[in-house]
Amino acid sequence: MDRALPRSEVMNAASPTLPVQRAGELSAVPAQLPWLIEHLWSDQAVGILGGEPKCCKSFLALDLALAVASGTPCLRRYVVRRPGPVLFFPAEDSLAIVRQRLDGLALAAGVALAPLPLHVITAPALRLDLASDRQRLTQTVAALHPVVLILDPLIRLHHIDENDASQVAPLLGYLRQLQRQFQLAIVVVHHAKKDGAGLRPGQALRGSSELHGWGDSNLYLRRQREQLILIAEHRAAAPVEPIPLQLRQSGGALALALLERVSSSAGVADAALSPEARVLQALAQGQRPLSLQAIRQRCALRTATVCQTVQALCAQGRLRREAAGYRLIQPSDALHSQSAGTTPAAPSPLGQNLSQLTLPIEPVGKGNGKSALDHQHASDPSSPIYSSGG
Repeated sequence: MDRALPRSEVMNAASPTLPVQRAGELSAVPAQLPWLIEHLWSDQAVGILGGEPKCCKSFLALDLALAVASGTPCLRRYVVRRPGPVLFFPAEDSLAIVRQRLDGLALAAGVALAPLPLHVITAPALRLDLASDRQRLTQTVAALHPVVLILDPLIRLHHIDENDASQVAPLLGYLRQLQRQFQLAIVVVHHAKKDGAGLRPGQALRGSSELHGWGDSNLYLRRQREQLILIAEHRAAAPVEPIPLQLRQSGGALALALLERVSSSAGVADAALSPEARVLQALAQGQRPLSLQAIRQRCALRTATVCQTVQALCAQGRLRREAAGYRLIQPSDALHSQSAGTTPAAPSPLGQNLSQLTLPIEPVGKGNGKSALDHQHASDPSSPIYSSGG
């Protein structure tokens, strides 16, 4: 039965004007956001699964695909609210690798892969900037009626300039039209900038800002040493806390696994922490001084950033340099000095705190994560940057 139109809509039904409603006729009950995968992807949403290279984006995309096709929780935790057929196009990985990864994910999820309605496009190429390929994709979606279409990655799906919004917008517009026409969700895997760790996840995506603004649901993967952080954002729902992940192998299964959240004081660094906070956290976790190299490795920061941060913290009297490296100055250190009748030493000048560093530190790196500082001290084994400690 068709719903009865409010009087104001009836008045406009036969006219060329847009339909309107009086404010008092609008529903006062907020619509509940329907989920495709609870907390990760809203139903019939378009969006980006983004991250730097080698951040397991394809593993997560396949995990999403397997979860929806099988109705099992994604990442073994997040409930699928609308299971159904999935259409997946792997533009970079070979079909043998895709099969191998899906076998491992199916084993981890405890399901059989063969009967699942998980359809993989086997065409060697798909160009969304070509009318002929768009038509073929549209007809494939019409034939299979998938709940979600996953395209991995965007850069292999076109020959346009991703930095030009006037070229990006029509491609995204086609995908939005496809979503509305067939009422499906669309996940597009996309790369982030290699130097985008200091930016908000959406701002770190390569190309035009149209890509970030287009998404109803977006997922971002970031790497911190051996650990991955998954960040989810939604246009119409509150974001969840960052999700710590790790790629693990159990028998023949290689899959992303959830890690239990641990407070930052116990050793899991927050992706949003400033360089100063990361350095202080790294030193607070250890019982011995750390060399500059050890601090850099624990904080996942560039050498130049570590040196500049350590300089500032020494100048503030929050760190001190010892023979083996750098140590956090605890409040108890000052109390001990006062009880002994001595006055705590004032922070020494920067040149004395970092007597073995040539100031100012040159921020330009060598292209391999090392700065001129590494080469400057290569002949000095006693330098704290080469001392043991991590």
